[in-house]
Amino acid sequence: MSNAYFIIPTPYNEPIKSYLPGSPERISLKAELKEQASKVVTIPLIIGGKEIYTDSYAEVVMPHDHQHVLARYCIAGEKELKMAVDAALAAKESWEALPFEHRASIFLKAADLLAGPWRNKINAATMLGQSKTVFQAEIDSACELCDFFRFNTYFASEIYQQQPQSTKGIWNRSVYRPLDGFVMAISPFNFTSIGGNLCTAPALMGNVVLWKPASTAVLSNYYVMQMLMEAGLPAGVINFIPSRGYEVSEHVLTHPMLAGFHFTGSTDVFSGVWTTVGNNIKRYASYPRLVGETGGKDFIFAHNSANVDALVAAMVRGAFEYQGQKCSAASRAFIPASIWEEVKVKLLSITATLKQGDVCDFSTFLSAVIDKKSFDTITKYIDLANTSNDAELLCGGYDGSKGYFVKPTVIQALTPDFDTMKVELFGPVLTVYVYDDDKLAETLDICDKATAYALTGAIFAQDRHIIAELEHALRNAAGNFYINDKPTGAVVGQQPFGGARASGTNDKAGSILNLYRWVSPRTIKENFVPIYDITYPYMSEE
Repeated sequence: MSNAYFIIPTPYNEPIKSYLPGSPERISLKAELKEQASKVVTIPLIIGGKEIYTDSYAEVVMPHDHQHVLARYCIAGEKELKMAVDAALAAKESWEALPFEHRASIFLKAADLLAGPWRNKINAATMLGQSKTVFQAEIDSACELCDFFRFNTYFASEIYQQQPQSTKGIWNRSVYRPLDGFVMAISPFNFTSIGGNLCTAPALMGNVVLWKPASTAVLSNYYVMQMLMEAGLPAGVINFIPSRGYEVSEHVLTHPMLAGFHFTGSTDVFSGVWTTVGNNIKRYASYPRLVGETGGKDFIFAHNSANVDALVAAMVRGAFEYQGQKCSAASRAFIPASIWEEVKVKLLSITATLKQGDVCDFSTFLSAVIDKKSFDTITKYIDLANTSNDAELLCGGYDGSKGYFVKPTVIQALTPDFDTMKVELFGPVLTVYVYDDDKLAETLDICDKATAYALTGAIFAQDRHIIAELEHALRNAAGNFYINDKPTGAVVGQQPFGGARASGTNDKAGSILNLYRWVSPRTIKENFVPIYDITYPYMSEE
């Protein structure tokens, strides 16, 4: 075994490819999209490094063409879930004993594989299976996932270097052990990169993992799993188990060796996990670490000194990119009456130009929402706004005949407590409340307290005193806070992501803070010159 101290390469953010007409990356990605759209992939479970096929299947379809099947994937039941737990625990000892430089090499290699030969395959699967435009896929399934791999590896090395002080004759050391058991990771549909991060961040720190991907993101996540295996991930370290949530709760979350839970998804599901763990707390070998990033009702709050053009651009991009299906998406805006008319004219004018359609058409700005359940939820609230006396539908609509298309929708709420100002819709719907300029403090209080969430938020103002006032008033309303910028687009290593209140545990994915949750430190004191006398100086008589 080497006795050298290895230095992890300084991480960098993966450059975003432009996909301009005629560019090599555009040509090759178009060919990959055509290839993937022409076939139906069968996706197995991967447990202990082996492909496992079950009799229970479900389909992956294109949200923008919901009759087009891309893949059929196996679903893990009780037998396979227990098999995955056993496989993970069987791999645990050898994985945590592997020197860190070898664990690190796997994920650094995965980053380079993704930046190179796997880029088109995972981007295309994300575009087709999750209806992301080329740019939204590129910043997610390519760049952000590369960033997670590189930055997390670097942060892990920094953790291992942190050591306590020692005194004369004493050497104090800290060892950062993996958790005592296995970690369950459940990932969402909206970011392929989150799926890759939720399972690999704990694994990097020496843990073994069960990974349940979202049913609507299985295709891209399956390719991520295959890429990790090519990078050298040993069998059983991460087990890929598409499955039903209730079976995971029953057969995995109650297992005595559950040591951690890494999650991105709905607040209700995460709350249910806390309940399950709490009800079974005496069963566990250790207290499970519960780490989650959940819902949001993210805001843009404007002052009358705001630059209107910058404000409108942030409203459009923040609310409508990727169909508003980002945890960070702008879904409510507070606009002062004195600038509202100008904001409204420009907002509606730009929104009317947004092209919506098939992601294979690179001129589209947005595509379809993820599935029928989401479509039905969003359209119910659009219909409510269209018929309510407390709101006005300024633009928008929907058509689900071919794909789950919800048009970019702007609602003006006539009361600050209208439903779409409070309920997380996860769609391309922005609700605006126009406030009296002289009621700034009162409206800030409404923005802070109207919802249970505290994920992201943005303020727009040019007056520096006002910026300071807004920043202070909304200090607890968002874990990621933006000044004169949209509330989306956090970058690994630059804006660690996460919120508090009902938005999660704020453990900041993409930072050293998240990795601390996956280690169990041990402090070691070595005494070089032992003491033999049991008496103390104070015990002497004067």
